[in-house]
Amino acid sequence: MQRRPFVLHFVPYASDEMLRKALALKADALVLDLEDSVTPDNKESARKTVTEWLRQVDFPRQKRLVRINALDSEWGRVDVESTMAGRPDGFLVPKAGDLAALRELDSFVTELEKLHGYPERRVELFPIIETPKGILHVNEIALCPRVTAICGGRGGLDMAAALGAWRVRDKNGDLLDIFRLTGMICLLAATAAGVQPIDSVLLLGDLERMQRECRESAEMGYTGWITIHPSQIDVVHKSCFPSDDEIAESRELVAAFEEHRKLGKWAFRFKGQMVDVPNLKRAQTILERARLKQEIEADWKR
Repeated sequence: MQRRPFVLHFVPYASDEMLRKALALKADALVLDLEDSVTPDNKESARKTVTEWLRQVDFPRQKRLVRINALDSEWGRVDVESTMAGRPDGFLVPKAGDLAALRELDSFVTELEKLHGYPERRVELFPIIETPKGILHVNEIALCPRVTAICGGRGGLDMAAALGAWRVRDKNGDLLDIFRLTGMICLLAATAAGVQPIDSVLLLGDLERMQRECRESAEMGYTGWITIHPSQIDVVHKSCFPSDDEIAESRELVAAFEEHRKLGKWAFRFKGQMVDVPNLKRAQTILERARLKQEIEADWKR
């Protein structure tokens, strides 16, 4: 069964206004940010605000996720301890790469679940792969306890900073190969581990390129996207599903396979091309993604 497309939308600055607006968006999860959008002087107050949101605000349909500060910072462990009082659904772990630290976080969350009387292993971990160390360890990270998704989007500025790169895109606006490569490695690792691969919608303003890149990541197999602006959510919903023509051709191909199955054949000519089982699986993937689109649209009409 294919994973349902999943949008994680960031709520920055621990802003009540930002949260109010985000609650009305067609996102599947809201990420309450304690890291990059919060200055060091405001970490404590942001932590208190986010914990109160988790305790008191009604999130009608979205998962409630918290992006903590890096585990090797002075704030990461405190972020977890404080916000666990509000029973979050999961944590985004930035700059993940230290396997021992991630396993220690799993044990710490287990202790806090018992302390607060939460169901065991309910809280999920979403490692963000944004350093060379994270890339080199991503296969093991994807298999760590509680990890349900790998956030390994292409073209992140944190990865550029870690590499010492001063450009992410070439003169034509396309991602440099190294950033495409890191995204591909994360996609492969997540898929191999059976967790959800999550990309990032990187652009604002360039609608055509944003749609093209989102479509490309969906076609490659990504099923989740991180967004930072409401307009990007619409791009995901419009771009991560197959076209009507692709759906129609896939239905036709599946029907043709059924007819040839009755004849004992699963390799035959279809519209001038030889097809066999891999073509059938591709068509079934497209039809399942189309079914999920209908399911999602029905959910949002409720």
